[in-house]
Amino acid sequence: MPQRFKTIIEPFRIHSVEPLKLTTEEERQEKIRAAGYNLFNLRAEDVLIDFLTDSGTGAMSRDQWAAIQHGDESYAGSPSWFRFLAAVQELFPFTHVIPTHQGRAAERILFSTIAGPGKVIPNNTHFDTTRANIEATGAEAVDLVIGEGRTPGLIHPFKGNMDLKALDSLLAARAKDVPVVMVTITNNSGGGQPVSLENLRRVRALCDRYRVPLFLDACRFAENAWFIKTREPGYADKSVPDIVHEIAALADGMTMSAKKDPMANIGGWLAMNDDALAERCRNLLILTEGFPTYGGLAGRDLEAIAQGLKECVEPDYLRYRIRSTEYLADAIDRAGVPIVKPAGGHAVYIDAGAMLPHIPPLAYPAQALSIALYEAGGIRTVEIGSVMFGRHPDGSEAPAAMELVRMAIPRRTYTQSHIDYVIEVVREVATRTPSLPGYKIVSEPPQLRHFTARFAPL
Repeated sequence: MPQRFKTIIEPFRIHSVEPLKLTTEEERQEKIRAAGYNLFNLRAEDVLIDFLTDSGTGAMSRDQWAAIQHGDESYAGSPSWFRFLAAVQELFPFTHVIPTHQGRAAERILFSTIAGPGKVIPNNTHFDTTRANIEATGAEAVDLVIGEGRTPGLIHPFKGNMDLKALDSLLAARAKDVPVVMVTITNNSGGGQPVSLENLRRVRALCDRYRVPLFLDACRFAENAWFIKTREPGYADKSVPDIVHEIAALADGMTMSAKKDPMANIGGWLAMNDDALAERCRNLLILTEGFPTYGGLAGRDLEAIAQGLKECVEPDYLRYRIRSTEYLADAIDRAGVPIVKPAGGHAVYIDAGAMLPHIPPLAYPAQALSIALYEAGGIRTVEIGSVMFGRHPDGSEAPAAMELVRMAIPRRTYTQSHIDYVIEVVREVATRTPSLPGYKIVSEPPQLRHFTARFAPL
């Protein structure tokens, strides 16, 4: 599209529609109270705009639905498996590809195989399930994002980058305890911020020096590649698939949720080049997920992922995807709402700590803001703060590095008028922040507490 026009036009048209339920603020107040003030506990039909996650919630395309009709449900050696394998290896040419029902299954298989007590696994920033799967084995998950990545309002083109000095120091001291270095692209917990190829190359060099494998948590690889194309010198004329190839060439393996950039409703994979490690992982896959040519997925799911991998690297789609996220970020930033800058690829992150300074971190300001957004406008978001990351494996609790509310935008699902409505709601809630209460946890599970904990206002 000519760049002189300001309107963000979706590079698709609507083929079928799904009704949304309109509720009153009083009804929503009762719904969230009954849910224990946890937005995960709400019924989806009571949510107007669902920004809880971009994982598995996007709209599949006409061609993905058509591909589903080719799904072959043979237990072993299905043609759908071979189409899936070819699509993955076209972008990520790893020797071994192990399908799983979603990304956290790939994490569980990998870390159950390589981690354990005494091990330490560095990452730019571990997301919730990654950290939980590492810590479940008795290993330690360490975040080593650059300092700029911990300052929400600071502008930096690649705030997801790994702190190379910190990684060097860790590897110098404990390389024998590090089974793998992880890099998450884009860096979800840090605001959906990208990692540069220059940074990845230098991480690779450190891994080579200390003889430690490098794995990617690559859920949003296409969005990261688009940021490289538009922000990193020397890449403007390179295609997105070529950039993805360059990213993959720097790694020894990857975990993947196909529910993000590949735009499927379910699925994922674990990939690597190490023959012996792959054999151990496949054995665990067979025990808990399924045969290695379906890995807990139906043939139709494999077909949808294969087609989605073609669509997610199309430049028109990525241009629209990133620009529409920026549109939301720019509008609420102009309204004086503090956010993580620059805008992430899949989500806008509100700095709830700065927006609600009267609520201390362990009274969960981001949870308070998420509740207020739902009550005011039926918008479901998620807390990325001390509820999600404040409790440590030994049972102690400490404030998280940042108190964020993530508005994760499902792919190809909402129109610009939906986003304009969200902007209005955020602006309205911003006028009442001094009156918002903090919250306390009244019940919680031992792991991943943010999914099912129940709260009460203070």
